[in-house]
Amino acid sequence: MESEDELACHELLLLLAGRLPDVALWRFRDWLGEGTLGVLARSLPKSLLRCGIGLDQREHTLLSTGLLRHGADAHQVAATLRVGGATLPRYTFAESPSERANVSDSVSALLDAALRGRPDVGEVRATWRRGESPEDNTGGEKRVLLVSAVAGWPRLTGELQRVLRVLGDDEPSIEVLPPNFDMPDYHRDALANSRPVSVGAVGAAT
Repeated sequence: MESEDELACHELLLLLAGRLPDVALWRFRDWLGEGTLGVLARSLPKSLLRCGIGLDQREHTLLSTGLLRHGADAHQVAATLRVGGATLPRYTFAESPSERANVSDSVSALLDAALRGRPDVGEVRATWRRGESPEDNTGGEKRVLLVSAVAGWPRLTGELQRVLRVLGDDEPSIEVLPPNFDMPDYHRDALANSRPVSVGAVGAAT
């Protein structure tokens, strides 16, 4: 079972989706899934400052709760607090990739086989994320997987990231959502423009 610190970090990394670069976010989630909070504590606050990402009070509390006792620099953590100033959306979402994406649906088929009927997993959905404008070069068009689950969120995230990396996605975007998660606009928009991929035991009809 995950510790309070791991759960705080998982929620914080969910809230940072679409704000932290994919190349950093997937790595932080990988470390969290492996339980290496010391590495995460040394790296995440520094990355937030380097990328110019300020946290609201909710996010700052999660950062402090999750990482201060694991060696995070208290001065760096304090410097991330910036209340107010909502972040403008950087992405739009669509149920299907554009024609120029030239992707097969083999990934969805493999994910369905891996997750269908799985304990603790509910609905699994996929969406395609796009930059807001042709000038947006923050990641291009890519698949985002949205997984509802009742337990095991950090480790499930890490597991699915490793699967997608084997399938060719070097910077996978896996959003494993706990029940009653107060979602930011990023996840609301993603879910509103997604399609079903699979369903675990929690979401299956009885």
